[in-house]
Formats: sequence, structure tokens, C-alpha cells
Amino acid sequence: MSGPAADAEVPAWWRRLGLPGLADVHVHFLPPPVMTRVWEHFDATGPLLGRPWPINYRTSIEERLATLRDLGVRWHGALPYAHRPGIATYLNDWAAGFAEQTPGCLRCATFYPEPGVVDEVRRRIADGVHLFKVHVQVGDFDVRDPQIDPVWGLLAETETPVVVHAGSGPVPNRHTGPGPMAELLARHPRLCAIIAHLGAPEYAEFVELAERHGRVHLDTTMAFTDFFEADAPVPRSLLPRLADLCDRILLGSDFPNIPYAYAHQLDALDRLDLGDDWLRAVCWHNPVRLLGLGNSAAE
Repeated sequence: MSGPAADAEVPAWWRRLGLPGLADVHVHFLPPPVMTRVWEHFDATGPLLGRPWPINYRTSIEERLATLRDLGVRWHGALPYAHRPGIATYLNDWAAGFAEQTPGCLRCATFYPEPGVVDEVRRRIADGVHLFKVHVQVGDFDVRDPQIDPVWGLLAETETPVVVHAGSGPVPNRHTGPGPMAELLARHPRLCAIIAHLGAPEYAEFVELAERHGRVHLDTTMAFTDFFEADAPVPRSLLPRLADLCDRILLGSDFPNIPYAYAHQLDALDRLDLGDDWLRAVCWHNPVRLLGLGNSAAE
């Protein structure tokens, strides 16, 4: 079976796999003014990378939700991420309201090293958050910051997953890379960290962390796509290890902030030839099980 060549082919692809749809843990919905700033950032990122990063789905919230429905994405995140102090509560309040009004949207939240962060995270957990997100690169903070060490402990204790953009791609800073995450996981070995982008470009190091820590997961966001492979290809020697980790790899897309069609991410995964069972696990069963969603699609 080949992967979908265009978005219109995506539903037929997951139906051939016998799935009720797709569960995508790495989707972004943000307050419109914040999303506009994010898109401006991507517009400016192109010169840093030496090539453009066009936003393929730069449309209204309603149009983006319709696109996901047409693709058959039955569960998806919203994934706010705080880029500075004083904004996490605003983002979390907006994401909570958005999830409440949007069938299939996971309750998502973020946090930042600042006074009150433990109380904020505790409140969001009590409210039923499915998934947290932090962006080490954009937030420019150390995951070992003492202010958030109790937060990691709380997330580990409550088994609440957190998507962590910790890899050095696309532009590194002093806090990115596997070293800080390795130290964090040594202190909190039960933390359910979902490493965004398969840890690009330090793929092997983050795969090793997943092998050493049974609660660490990896999301596929942009990995294996032509866009990422041009600058940070995944070593094909890792494929047998990714096959062995089949129960801890989750579909992620970075929709809408991708410079290609959504279908391309699925086609890139299909081209790995790791088998239909692996694709079923990654694209549905793993995220549904991890997030306690049941095995049915949201209406």
C-alpha cells in the first residue's frame, strides 16, 4: 500500500488500514493574535534556514477545523506554548475554552518557569488537561530550571503527558539538545515526555532516551518529510529501533504550520515500510491509549 499523494486521498488511506480516522497529537490552535505572530515568525525563519517556510494552511480557525475533519483527524491537540513569562494562563484559558467548543480537540495547556507555575499546572491537571506542551527553543529556558522541577514531578506523579520540543532543530539555542532532557529524566524517570519532531536533528540520542525510559514517547512531527530530510535526515539505521518502539511513537504533523500538504507526512511514514501494524499503532492506537480517549472517534 502506498501513502496518500494528496489530502483528498488521506481518508481512503486510513480506511485501508482499518482505522476510524487519525489521532494527531501535534496540532496547533492559538488565539488569533498569537497565531498571527507565530506565522510572522515562520515568515522570518526562512532566511535563517536559507529557504522559505510557507504556511500551507494559513486560513481561518473555522477553515482549519474543516480541513482536519475532511482529512479524518478525529482527535487532535491545540498545543499552546508559552514563549515568555506572564502568558501561560492566558493561553491556557483560551485553549480550555477552545477545547470545550471543539469536538475532538484535546484539552491542552502550557507552562513556563515563573512564580506560580506549580499552582497553574496543578489547576490545569484538576481541570482534566490531556496534554501539556513546552517549547525549549522558543521559550529559551532550561528544562532543569528549579522553578519547574516540582512541575515535572507533578506531571510524573499524575501520569500527565507533556510534548517537549527539546531538539536543536530548526535553530538551536543554549538549552536545546538531549543533554538537559537526559538529566531531567534521570531525576524524574516516570515522566511521560513526548519528544517533538522525533528529537530532530539529534534523532539517535532521543531514541536512546526512549529506549532507556519506558514512559518517553516520540512524535513524528515533520520527521521523514522531504522538507526535514533536506537538512536533517533521519539515519535509516534507526528504523529497526523505531520499529521496536512501535508502541511509543505518536502521529504528529505540526498542522497548520507546515510548508507542504498534510498528506505528505503520512506518505513519508508509509514509505518507511515498517508495516501496516506500525502505521495503525502510530496513527491511532498509541495516542488513543496514551491519552485515555477510548478506541472510538470523536463525533
